[in-house]
Amino acid sequence: RPLPGAPAQLFEEVGGKAVSGGPVKKDGMTGGAGTEKKPVALSKGGRDEGRWGEALAAEYLRQRGYRLAAHSYQCRFGEIDLIAWDGDILCFVEVKTRTNTDMGLPREYVTPAKQKRLKKTALYYLSQKQLDCPARFDVAEVYADSPYSRENTRIEYLENAFE
Repeated sequence: RPLPGAPAQLFEEVGGKAVSGGPVKKDGMTGGAGTEKKPVALSKGGRDEGRWGEALAAEYLRQRGYRLAAHSYQCRFGEIDLIAWDGDILCFVEVKTRTNTDMGLPREYVTPAKQKRLKKTALYYLSQKQLDCPARFDVAEVYADSPYSRENTRIEYLENAFE
């Protein structure tokens, strides 16, 4: 079952492979250590709200010409929500979904410790894929009036959110 309100064709392709099912190897040719996970129905709570936000952010990026390279990339150093190409720049995207900002802006939750984990994970990804290309770290803030409601949902996309 897809997440409520998530785009139907969320992750059409990742690395040239169809993505309708469970986890697949990140890189079938090299047998890399990271994995990419497909959208799944999760229990109620913050985790599936986050997945819903990631789905919207992926759709947002695609509409702007980005090419999705990975979703929920995981390795021993951490997880990166979305990895996408913006032309020849590889973007490592942290997605933060909020229905209120009483406790602060979503970007404020990308702490220095989180940034350090994202950087290590990104370096590992680049190493595993043997990529030597420009890269940046972006944050996608997904704001919604209520979980899974596309009504009044907006995305603020912060390029080069940190270095």
